Amino acid sequence: MAKRSTTGGDEQTASSNGAAAAVLRAPAEVLFAREIEAIIAADKFEKPPGWRMSPRAVLTYITGGSVGDTRITPKYIGHQRLVEIAISTLVTDRALLLIGEPGTAKSWLSEHLAAAINGDSGKVVQGTAGTTEENVRYTWNYAMLIARGPSPEALIPSPILRAMESGSLARFEEITRCASEVQDAMISILSEKTISIPELKSEVPAKRGFSVIATANTRDKGVNDMSAALKRRFNIIVLPTPKTIESEIEIVSKRVRDLATNLDLKAKVPTADAIEKVVTIFRELRTGQTLDGKAKLKTPSGVLSTAEAISVLANSMALAGNFGSGDVSPLDLASAIQGSVVKDEEKDRVVWQEYLSNVLKKRGAEWRPLYAACSEQND
Repeated sequence: MAKRSTTGGDEQTASSNGAAAAVLRAPAEVLFAREIEAIIAADKFEKPPGWRMSPRAVLTYITGGSVGDTRITPKYIGHQRLVEIAISTLVTDRALLLIGEPGTAKSWLSEHLAAAINGDSGKVVQGTAGTTEENVRYTWNYAMLIARGPSPEALIPSPILRAMESGSLARFEEITRCASEVQDAMISILSEKTISIPELKSEVPAKRGFSVIATANTRDKGVNDMSAALKRRFNIIVLPTPKTIESEIEIVSKRVRDLATNLDLKAKVPTADAIEKVVTIFRELRTGQTLDGKAKLKTPSGVLSTAEAISVLANSMALAGNFGSGDVSPLDLASAIQGSVVKDEEKDRVVWQEYLSNVLKKRGAEWRPLYAACSEQND
């Protein structure tokens, strides 16, 4: 099992690189161990309690730059001020809530903040309809509980309780997917900074450095709305979708290159032209109009987020590498796009066909191969 923490040195970096290669998805603190250690070594600013690096150093790690001879790759491409507000929030005693459309890098930013600040992004509660209050507080090893009664050894702490004990960050992903009573279990934790354990007649106070980074999807609004009381415990930051197509292409290009390396996809990275075409299609269908604003479009039922565009390009590479020439073809792109756009067979197929006929078909020779491949897939 790969270790999540890193301690520095060439031996540790080599170990981290080996660990990253051995697992399907290594955590950020393993993937970017060399950058983190370089930043820590050069950091001359004061560090808050429990932090491995200063707020300024965390900002460099997230937004990119250089430290000595080490180039720091940007982890979040967007408004730097939003990142500064997020980091400043975690210095205080308030929790942080990142809200946005799917694909706006909420979880990505959350993971990298935890990796930079604590060197451990693994204390995570994944919000689902099945998440219970026990997942937020603690549960028991019931065999030990029956045999010996309540004891510290029988207690199984939640990721949030472990973060409180160690004075570090916990992450709560998709908090609005949880039932209201589960969400409200966070109110006393964020207010009192303790978790009471009545069975042991004790309570666990949070050490300095403890905080929570939660994420919420605006598409889930209305599923389990957060109460006003819980919202008041968070500093809320809304992460916007990329404002310009150029910034979205930059994000998609970087993530596709990273995925190609991490997953060892046996195909060439799609050309800049292919990436631009996919981003253009997704952006137009997502916003309901062409880029020039001259034509209104019907929108499909799917999200068609930046993350979805990245997935489409990665899937097209997998098709090209395993069943094609290794170069991503229009047919590879069309096959991947079809599954992403047409989620509802009855409605989305019509929307997609109208877009192909009214927009793509009229875009000239350079779009014709992709148009023909998409039309063939949608027949």
